[in-house]
Amino acid sequence: MLDKPLTKRQLGLLLVIGGIAGFVAILAVDLIDVGREGGIGPAQQIALGLMVAVTFVGLTLIPLKDTPA
Repeated sequence: MLDKPLTKRQLGLLLVIGGIAGFVAILAVDLIDVGREGGIGPAQQIALGLMVAVTFVGLTLIPLKDTPA
């Protein structure tokens, strides 16, 4: 196992990557299923909002340097 704890910068980067990947994945589901009408529904809007929030939280953690999370 690793002896070093996860730093706030690393946690922030993981959250940013996860938030952006989730956002793109949610939009990709809508683009792949092109034959369906209706566009982005309420559940997708909530999920997109949560991914934006996760990305924002990650961005706020990055400047906190290498302090343990």
